[in-house]
Amino acid sequence: MSSAAGTGSAGSETPAPVPEEQVKVFQGSVYECVKCGTKTSQEELSNLPEVKCICGYRVFRKVRPAVVKQIKAV
Repeated sequence: MSSAAGTGSAGSETPAPVPEEQVKVFQGSVYECVKCGTKTSQEELSNLPEVKCICGYRVFRKVRPAVVKQIKAV
């Protein structure tokens, strides 16, 4: 009888779900499609199953911020 009780408890056990690791990104990262020029954020791209623009193109470039760094000449 102990074997019947053991098989019943083993069948009801389910493996714990493995949490998906998300890549941490900088806030404010904006990417632009090379083909159509549509701008999207990194957060929007990470929510999609594959990195692809609405036009179907898969090549993006990172948009540089408008602030220009100025350094002293030596």
